Amino acid sequence: MTQLDSVVKPKTKRSKRFLESRAPKLTEDVKTAMIMKGGNTSETVTKALKDIHSLKKPNAVLYKKKNITRPFEDSTSLEFFSKKTDCSLFLFGSHNKKRPNNFIFGRLFDFHVLDMIELGIEKFVSLSEIKANKFPEGTKPMLVFAGDVFDTDAEHRRLKSLFIDFFRGPTVPAVRLAGLEHVLHFTALDGKIYMRSYKCLLKKSGCRTPRIELEEIGPSLDFVLRRTHLSSDDLYKLAHKQPKALKPKKKKNISHDAFGTKFGRVHMQKQDLSKLRTRKMKGLRKRKGAAVAAEEGQAPKVAKEES
Repeated sequence: MTQLDSVVKPKTKRSKRFLESRAPKLTEDVKTAMIMKGGNTSETVTKALKDIHSLKKPNAVLYKKKNITRPFEDSTSLEFFSKKTDCSLFLFGSHNKKRPNNFIFGRLFDFHVLDMIELGIEKFVSLSEIKANKFPEGTKPMLVFAGDVFDTDAEHRRLKSLFIDFFRGPTVPAVRLAGLEHVLHFTALDGKIYMRSYKCLLKKSGCRTPRIELEEIGPSLDFVLRRTHLSSDDLYKLAHKQPKALKPKKKKNISHDAFGTKFGRVHMQKQDLSKLRTRKMKGLRKRKGAAVAAEEGQAPKVAKEES
């Protein structure tokens, strides 16, 4: 058992607060990513890591020193840094002759590697090369995925889930229209994944709804899929399990249709309609003769008109 795995008892109030912040919660904090580079890197990988870090700020930790490790062969160092910095996401950049300009996106569950997907950078355009106004730091992006492979292929489906985890940002209760400034677009086509970053511009349209234009601001990356390390279906299901306290309680006799309309069913006792009191009108009143005949079961007598 390592020092980090051992049970630590707080000695001061400050350490107690720190351990309480690390303890499991019903609603977890925003996922933080650690961004690090390997023993050998290129200029493309270094710039790309800095640009991804600028997209993830402030929920990211950038390691400037080199880390001589190979995640697909030994992931203990990643798990150590994850527990030390309380990060559940990581991005590892490296460069060698066999796999040039290499990115490894991954996530951890219970401080153990859950998924790892290796992507090779074929084309890269940095943030500084595109001269345009940028968005403020910490802006929550809108994620768009184009391509049937993201829904049909198992590896691309897991990659889509990993990208959503990595770039989604904090969970917000409401959305402001003017705050929708950043768009991240992922396209899967011909065995490649194209990542583009846009700024959303709201223009005047002559009506209440503004006209939307997209302006590319960078970074722009063309990826090719390489190695993958995916967890089993049981472990993946366990990682997505939610506590019972967060699950919405099912209400009886309430249903929703495809459009979200709410329907309720009310149970009542059987009503006796003969005792139902309605509005009395003169035209509906029975005559005395008709009432007596109805009780005797005879037809009411009608007076003959005199000729």
